[in-house]
Amino acid sequence: MQTTRSENVQLREAVSRAETKASEATSVATAAAAKPAPTPAPAADGFTVGNGGTRIKIGGFLKTVATFSRWDDGDVAANALGRDFYLPQQIPVGGLRESTDHDINAKHTRLWLNLETAIAGHTLKGYVETDFQTAAGTQGSERTTNGYNLALRRAYVQLDKLTVGQDWSTFQYVAALPESTDFVGTTEGTVFVRQPLVRYSLPVGKGATLHISAENGETASANLGSATLIENDDDSIPDFAARLNYAGTFGEVSFAGLVRQLSVDNGVLQDDAMAWGASVAGKIFLDKAKRYDLRLMATYGNGIGRYVGLNFAPDAIWVPGTASLERVKNFAAFGALRLGWTPKLRSTIMASYQHAKYPGGFAAGTFNAYNDTAWSLAGNLFWSPVSNVDLGIEIRRGERELVSGASGQLDRVEFAAKYSF
Repeated sequence: MQTTRSENVQLREAVSRAETKASEATSVATAAAAKPAPTPAPAADGFTVGNGGTRIKIGGFLKTVATFSRWDDGDVAANALGRDFYLPQQIPVGGLRESTDHDINAKHTRLWLNLETAIAGHTLKGYVETDFQTAAGTQGSERTTNGYNLALRRAYVQLDKLTVGQDWSTFQYVAALPESTDFVGTTEGTVFVRQPLVRYSLPVGKGATLHISAENGETASANLGSATLIENDDDSIPDFAARLNYAGTFGEVSFAGLVRQLSVDNGVLQDDAMAWGASVAGKIFLDKAKRYDLRLMATYGNGIGRYVGLNFAPDAIWVPGTASLERVKNFAAFGALRLGWTPKLRSTIMASYQHAKYPGGFAAGTFNAYNDTAWSLAGNLFWSPVSNVDLGIEIRRGERELVSGASGQLDRVEFAAKYSF
């Protein structure tokens, strides 16, 4: 059968349309093949356990510190805390010779668990933190295994605004602590206490939060004529602390107060004394990128020795003749300037000071063996070659002086390597 000219034209148009559709389909398929696969969403931190859906996050850091210490007035015993980190009350005084010690340890290594459980209408969180530096004892020795006790640092539960457990004292403003290769850094000048407490945190305005707590009471006294500190464990009421935090574009500031009852009961004679303290601290940003800042803290009180400088001075002196507690006054302060040279290179320059004033009315020389003053100057340089790795070197000069005027000095160079995870 012959086809007409009109039919031929229709046939060619049909073929052309089919070829166009095939070409479009091929183009779409090619484009789809060339398009990269969508990036999968990052996995959430931690893992979930239990029927309640508790989310657990594990973190901390591995830290190794190497120190080279020169003591101008004596020596410090092996495994003493003053060998592991800067502890001014263990600087030898009045010695006849210099000594030099070299130590390497990984005791600063820290591990923590962060827990969070979803409860309708409430926020329930838990936190556990440990390290190998806090415990006084050891399980090994530097001669063989170098094994050290894992010790509790913090362990608390938070339900909305309520915190119950062991945490930093409300009297302390942790955010002001400067970066240091040392375990503490500005030891003599800072409030530094972790203990069991019950704390309520209440927002009181834009950027402002009020924290109020009742905390574990413990009177650290000394007997008249002897500087040895005594943990009495005779306290009948908790210590009470309050802190107001304010954060703004300029930085952060904190005002804290402490009221406590000191108590000693030796089985025959007993006395109580009220004690108090006040502390102001802050972190002031010096540039918009927040790479430069100034950190400050100043603390004054009567009977707050164990809260300041890792108990450099006693809370009070027990006087047998009058069966009374005489409180010790403290002033402590530190300042630290952080310099962020580059995103990976930074330094901190810090100065720290504490002075204890003992009660009057006693014979000359009564307090000669007690700690009077401590100060230190330090500077460091930190480099973070990759994320989560910090390498640092720090130089420190510290001095301890007794009421008698006898003094001792420490010069230390310290290296630290830390991997945070």
